Amino acid sequence: MSDPRLADAVVQSGPFSLQTGPMGVRVRVEGVVQGVGFRPFVHGLATRLGLAGRVGNDAHGVFVELEGGRGQIAEFLVRLERDAPPLAAIERVTVTSGAVRAGGRFRIVASDPSGASRTLVSPDIATCADCLAELADPADRRYHYPFVNCVNCGPRLTIVRAMPYDRPLTTMAGFAMCDGCLAEYHDPADRRFHAQPICCPACGPTLRLVGAAGELGASGDPLAGAVRVLRRGGVLAVKGLGGYHLSVPAADEGAAAELRRRKRREDKPFAVMVADLAAARRLCEVDEAGAALLTDRARPVVLLPRRPDAAVAGAVAPGSRRLGLMLPYTPLHHLLLADVGAPIVLTSGNLSDEPIAYDDRDALERLGGIADAFLTHDRPIHLRADDSVVRPFRGRAMAVRRSRGHAPRPFTLAWEAPRPILGCGAELKNTFCLAKGRHAFVSPHIGDLEDYETFRSYVEGIEHFAALFDVRPEVVAHDLHPEYLSTKHALGLPDVELVAVQHHHAHIAACLADNGEQGRVIGVAFDGLGYGLDGTLWGGEFLLADLVTFERAGHLAPVPMPGGSAAIRQPWRMAAAYLDGDGEALAVARRNERRWGQVSALARRGGRAAPLTSSAGRLFDAVAALLGVRDTITYEGQAAIELEQLADPAERGGYPAAVSRDGGVLVVAGSDLVRAAMADLAAGVGVPVISARFHNGVSDLIVRCCRMLRDGTGLTTVALSGGVFQNLLLLERTVDRLSGAGFRVLTHCGVPANDGGISLGQVAVAAARDRLASQSTGHSMGLSGTSR
Repeated sequence: MSDPRLADAVVQSGPFSLQTGPMGVRVRVEGVVQGVGFRPFVHGLATRLGLAGRVGNDAHGVFVELEGGRGQIAEFLVRLERDAPPLAAIERVTVTSGAVRAGGRFRIVASDPSGASRTLVSPDIATCADCLAELADPADRRYHYPFVNCVNCGPRLTIVRAMPYDRPLTTMAGFAMCDGCLAEYHDPADRRFHAQPICCPACGPTLRLVGAAGELGASGDPLAGAVRVLRRGGVLAVKGLGGYHLSVPAADEGAAAELRRRKRREDKPFAVMVADLAAARRLCEVDEAGAALLTDRARPVVLLPRRPDAAVAGAVAPGSRRLGLMLPYTPLHHLLLADVGAPIVLTSGNLSDEPIAYDDRDALERLGGIADAFLTHDRPIHLRADDSVVRPFRGRAMAVRRSRGHAPRPFTLAWEAPRPILGCGAELKNTFCLAKGRHAFVSPHIGDLEDYETFRSYVEGIEHFAALFDVRPEVVAHDLHPEYLSTKHALGLPDVELVAVQHHHAHIAACLADNGEQGRVIGVAFDGLGYGLDGTLWGGEFLLADLVTFERAGHLAPVPMPGGSAAIRQPWRMAAAYLDGDGEALAVARRNERRWGQVSALARRGGRAAPLTSSAGRLFDAVAALLGVRDTITYEGQAAIELEQLADPAERGGYPAAVSRDGGVLVVAGSDLVRAAMADLAAGVGVPVISARFHNGVSDLIVRCCRMLRDGTGLTTVALSGGVFQNLLLLERTVDRLSGAGFRVLTHCGVPANDGGISLGQVAVAAARDRLASQSTGHSMGLSGTSR
């Protein structure tokens, strides 16, 4: 309604046209409009326009009752959307006529928590410029106060216990406002007018330094004590917005190595926090897109190319050409970075594979063997939320992990879901998703459900989101894999309708939902593995798909995974499987000679000990092991990540792969790529060139298969999804070549291409099927898909 002509039409037509003189209207505003300064904004706008009435929060969002002249009300409706607070996201404005008992003035009234909740919750937001100015001003009463916030910034999702968003329903309920804060809270001219987390040194949370054993640290300034811990190379646990982090100086090789040892994290890179963009540019190549992501109000970790002269210890990101950088996003971070005077590691506060610690007592227990001291405080965290991770791709963000700063902003479904839905997600990199109407709420990153604590966090998170957004699932979507804990959770829920969604169909559906698409596409789903309709492990798939159904139109030729899951942890096993006994003289065979023959024989026998897979991820593993990049891994995708980083970007040659047909389904010989790489290796070609030729070969086979499918179907849109497409070299080459071949290409942005997006895809499929079922009697919502 931001067009003035539309607003004027509203008040000049229909029931409004019958009124003369002052008129009364009721306005309903839905979207992210609580906890973002919307009521103070409405109060100021109405007051400036001379309108009487009231504004308040309720379970649906914000309600406004107005009384005044037609022209003023029309102007109000225009400016309501046009000038809304920066953190607001208005989805719908509804205006109706009605008598208003305004009382001659405009006021903010108490919230009404009754009714079914339809309001949205803001993510946690980085400290704004106004608050930072106060933090640095010695004359300000909040000088160096580590919890300064206002209506435009600070904690949101992680402190909310229930809706509507009012202080008594947040973890700030235990902090009674002092007279100074109360005056600001009730002053319509103040930017803390009705800011729910408002506080100051006289009435708010308190910082403290605690020893690893739980005793109080040395008396004095806790921040100064924390800085001393870091400067002597100790490990400091720091309580953030969504949980605890572990920190050491980023340039201290010994401290970073010791943190790895204590955390049991052998190789996976640590994130680094820097004070500002200038510090970021001293460590990484930061272009305009990278700078925009670093300074985004979500303050994610941004993966950027590392400068050769970066003053960062090798143990921070071993073997990586990239660093994950982030800027401070809480006042405490700003104070800590300023006093340390150098970049610091800031990695999740957990042992490897566990969820991030957020409860104070649990943090002391779980991190006591890692941290030398804890910089903590007494404002409780209600919901854990790890840092979001993004990387620039063609001028925009590509999500790697969606969490703090982004969740729980909803995605908009293609159609309204007839019934509330839960998408249970996958096993690894899990998220869940709850949907009601056209809103799909994807949780913050949960992690790998194989860990008990992570699974408990998953179950508790679903319960919290269901209560927060008033979603009581009637439909539950889940993966096909019977051993996924997310699947078992779904199957154990009472009185719900279950919808099984094939893993790779969910990947493509997530890409469609991420791009606001709903039509049929050629879907390329390349990942580690997912349970297929035929009982084998898929992972290199070409699908003809929409949100309701799919057809498996092509795939990589299946190969055995000798040892099953052991082949994921030990990529050399996949090299043995792909070479089928022909690689005894290769270096990879010599490095693993004690078991090479046994594993090769196991691959040839097949069966349950060597299940078949069409996985693209396992193909990358085989080539990485062949080239000596990585025989064993310590985190998921490590071999492929390191293979990508070795590739020569100037090399344009590519290995060919034969494509045949089996009953109309395309079958790609991935073994051709492996053998071509083996031949080049034997001829003395360098590993960077071989890696690049392999990547180019994979890109070429994708384009070739998409061309063949277009010829048979007429489809011209391709959706790329699955964890393999987090490989930027592959993604860049594939998008360029598909676009050059006349395709329209969809890639991920808001949710990760990896399994972190699966829950959104599951919900999108279940909603589309439920809609179809509601339109046609007798339609089954069960598994939909074909495999020929």
